[in-house]
Order: sequence, then C-alpha cells, then structure tokens
Amino acid sequence: MRVKVLFDKYAVSKKLYTGWGVSFLLGDNVLFDTGENGSWLVRNMRMLKVDLSKLKAVVISHDHWDHQGGLWELLKKKRGLMVYSCPGFSVEFKDKVKQLKGKIVESAGFKRVLGDIFVTGEIAGEYKGEYMPEQAIVVKSKKGISVITGCAHPGIVKMIEKVLDKFDGRVIYSVIGGFHLMEKDRRMLELIAGRFKEHKIIKAGPTHCSGKTAEDIFKRKYSADFISIKVGKDIYV
Repeated sequence: MRVKVLFDKYAVSKKLYTGWGVSFLLGDNVLFDTGENGSWLVRNMRMLKVDLSKLKAVVISHDHWDHQGGLWELLKKKRGLMVYSCPGFSVEFKDKVKQLKGKIVESAGFKRVLGDIFVTGEIAGEYKGEYMPEQAIVVKSKKGISVITGCAHPGIVKMIEKVLDKFDGRVIYSVIGGFHLMEKDRRMLELIAGRFKEHKIIKAGPTHCSGKTAEDIFKRKYSADFISIKVGKDIYV
C-alpha cells in the first residue's frame, strides 16, 4: 500500500508547506492525522494532486493541536467524513467534529477502518503528568504489518507490542511516524532501537517528535532499511 506524506517538518520541495505535526494518506481514502494547519495541509494536497473527493475517513492519533489542527478545514471542505477518535478525547473535540457535520467513530479497541487498514484503539499514555489517550494505524499487506504513529505518548515499544499481541505471528514490516523520544538520553534511545531489532522490525522511519539523536541512531542501526520521512514522498508498506 502507498503511504503519501502530506505534512511533516521536512519536504522534497520548498513549494510544499512544512511544520509541526504529521499527516499521512493511506491509499486514496484514509488520512492519518492532519498536522498543525488546515490551509497548509490542503495546499499540500493540491500540490501533490490528492483528490479530496476520494477521502472517506480521517484517523486522529491523539487530541493535540499539531495532529488535529488541519481537521477542521477538511471537514469544511468535505462534509460527512468519518473521524476516528479515542473515547478519551475531549468533549470539545467531539462536539466540534459534530458541528462541522463529521461522523465520530470512537475506537476503544482494534477496529477496521477500511480494507486492510485498522486502528489500535485507545492506548493509555501520559503527557505532562496527565492522561493522554492515543491510537495508531495498522496496515496489513503482503510485506507484513506496518504501524504508523502520531506521537507514541504511550511509548513506541508498548504500542508495537500491542499490535504484536493482536497480530500474533505476523512480521512487522515497518514502523513510521512520531516516536516521542526527544527527551530520552542516548542510552535509552539505543535500548529502544535495539528493541525494534529484537522484534525483527524490518524498516523504521522515526520523524516529528522522535528527535534528531533518535533519528541518527535508527539510521545507523537500520542503514538501507531506514525510511526518511518528507512531505511529498511516497512510502510503500
């Protein structure tokens, strides 16, 4: 399956908007996260020839401005979109989706979104001492299982192991997205990258809140199997 990077901190061209947060298009009709700014996201979609009319569902990883910031512009442009949230998202978030005629789907556990695309459902995490519910996207393909994360506040290894428990015996082909490792020391980063190898994850693509040190460590450990994430790039999982 093709995963097109629509928003992140780097891009393949200066004509594309970049910023904080991520957004990935899976195939033609499922969007994961929406970055920090709706007009920037829509501009990138237009530049990358993404057909908004084909979009059927948007999955929001967690209720932070840099992951749901672009959602409101999308809902204004396409009414009736399915919006996959966690039950623990704020009432304000859910009410705003409904006001803009979006259809909220709360995923407490694993749920199929479309075809071979699933959400993990709510996984308990923490941010600044407060509860932070988060979910990831899981894609099944001939290559194996791929996991896409927004920020991985529950812990990237914890989220991967949650997926492994559900898809027992399946190979994890790739893990991409925000790993939330910016504040970890080098020793911990080496241990986490080592856990990826222990779980026999074939490819890794940390970005966004992963931090440069973590990205460098994963790049060294994964070499040719390191996935560089940039707006405008197509990744096949």
